Amino acid sequence: MKIGESAEMYLETILMLSKKGDVHAIDIVREMDFSRPTVSIAIHNLEKEGYLKINDESHIFLEPKGLEIAQKIYERHTVLTEMLVKLGVSENAASEDACKIEHDISDETFNCIKKFVNENKNQ
Repeated sequence: MKIGESAEMYLETILMLSKKGDVHAIDIVREMDFSRPTVSIAIHNLEKEGYLKINDESHIFLEPKGLEIAQKIYERHTVLTEMLVKLGVSENAASEDACKIEHDISDETFNCIKKFVNENKNQ
């Protein structure tokens, strides 16, 4: 099932924040620089679609299908950033550009880039 870029960004952000500890809506607000109402609507829609769960303490957890998408987008982000840096792009610009590319690139193209980056890790 294909979900939109915005949903992918939320799921990726939740994954990254969860590596630091419990995730609450306010953490997403701060990380994404969105308003509380915007984040609240988005996370409740993602919960309704089964991508995440919000427990009684308002902790946000990725459900398996949300985690799968988040990990896919995060992997794309890291590999694309690494490739762009190797090409001479600054770390900041590479990360920003990878964020734009990661949602639209085909699986075929990404897999070829990933293979190329992995084969040239030590160069």
